[in-house]
Amino acid sequence: MDPSALGWLLVIITINSADGFREYAVDRCVFNSTELKDIQYINSYYYNKLEYARFDSNVGKFVGYTKYGVMNADRWNKDTSLIAVRMAQKEAYCLNHVTAFYPHILTKSVEPTVRLYSRTPPAGHHPSMLVCRVYDFYPKTIKVRWLRDGQEVTSDVTTTDEMEDGDWYYQVHSTLEYTPRSGERISCRVEHASLKEPLVTDWDPSMPDSERNKLAIGASGLILGLILSLAGFIYYKRKARGRILVPTS
Repeated sequence: MDPSALGWLLVIITINSADGFREYAVDRCVFNSTELKDIQYINSYYYNKLEYARFDSNVGKFVGYTKYGVMNADRWNKDTSLIAVRMAQKEAYCLNHVTAFYPHILTKSVEPTVRLYSRTPPAGHHPSMLVCRVYDFYPKTIKVRWLRDGQEVTSDVTTTDEMEDGDWYYQVHSTLEYTPRSGERISCRVEHASLKEPLVTDWDPSMPDSERNKLAIGASGLILGLILSLAGFIYYKRKARGRILVPTS
């Protein structure tokens, strides 16, 4: 290619890529099973990141979202062959991808991790509050229940919805407000598709988390103090050993 022509080509590419206008289309498949009836095919058209028209298999036609999109949707909907082609994509495009995803990704499951700890309740609430944090599990559906001596507790229980972690995993928090009784056993019971049987975690009231933390911090401080004291003593002894005593008259 002639160098001057190549130079002009680079100039044209640079001008068109800098703050240029971009139009593109995106195909999506929304589904909750491998059954064709549970699959939705969506074909969206964008101009500068703004969706101006869409074909939705659940609607069976194009829908416009801007003046330009409405004009094109009306024109495309008159073409019955185009509508038939788009409807066929639900099976030809979506079904093939969905059936490939399910056995390799979406049927996999990850067991939840459970942490049971106490929390200081707000003023005026029950004297004790336990939190059952369940996290890093997949798929989303999960059941978290509280048990007192093996019997389910339904009052004074607050459970959040499943929250996305942003990495395909989920987490959920359940709180129990209760008045402790001597000798009782409080447990958090978790049921999930990844578990062969429910996961039951018992609360150990022997020492609250806050007390454990205080004890750990105190022990760490004591050990550090002993180390510094020992280092100071060794330093003093070495200094004393190197001194020269001068007799005085």
